[in-house]
Amino acid sequence: MSVILNSSRNFKTTTAGTALATQKSPLVCPIIGITAYKQQETGNFYAPVGYVNAVRRAGGVPILLPPGEPDPAVLMEAVDGLVFTGGGDLDPVTYNGAPHPKVYGVDSERDASELALAKLALMADKPVLGICRGLEVLMVASGGDLVQHVPDEFGETILHRQELLIPAEHRVHILPDSQLASMIGTTEISVVSWHHQAVRTAPLGWRVVAKAPDGVIEALEHEDHPWGFALQWHPELSPADPLHLRIFEAFIVAAHERKLEGLRV
Repeated sequence: MSVILNSSRNFKTTTAGTALATQKSPLVCPIIGITAYKQQETGNFYAPVGYVNAVRRAGGVPILLPPGEPDPAVLMEAVDGLVFTGGGDLDPVTYNGAPHPKVYGVDSERDASELALAKLALMADKPVLGICRGLEVLMVASGGDLVQHVPDEFGETILHRQELLIPAEHRVHILPDSQLASMIGTTEISVVSWHHQAVRTAPLGWRVVAKAPDGVIEALEHEDHPWGFALQWHPELSPADPLHLRIFEAFIVAAHERKLEGLRV
């Protein structure tokens, strides 16, 4: 088991994730809840395969969590860790924002479900990973505010998505003393980005630990939660990059340890 040391936490990564990925016992593999999209035209629930593959590759067992569950505590009880996924924009009313012409894909049912689940998750001790919209959900659930359209405030020297809503690639700088840098073992990383919104400032309890060259906040880590990270980029879209896989491996190892703690009670 390889361990990257940090002043406050240990993050077990590559070989630990590989070992977990070979486990077959349902008593060992952590169950990871992945928030699902609702496809408005057909009513189907779904999630992009990248999230599922990343969780499986790191050693977790993924299950989809569709919006609309009346009691989010039931979902929290069923899983050992949570991934809040990407997707359409949050309704500006959820963070007291004004209407904006670039806001798209609003799903009020999904907003309500994920914000309620996020508030529970941040009060619990199960690992939480927010990706893209998932970062924004965690920030709004924590009382944060959003930049509604990045080009309005940061220009377009760095593209965070391309025309036709397709991903872009850019560099991200990570603070050297952050848990994220300790986890992946570097302070500079190339990321796949697919967003037009961002968190404006870190809400209470969160620390900004990574930014794009234009100043857009790209990652935050929770200061009190045992394992809480929010990424504006999409690590699941870089499946061949071991640096991005380390994020999922550390997440799954933390969920595995949380599961074992529950089994010992």
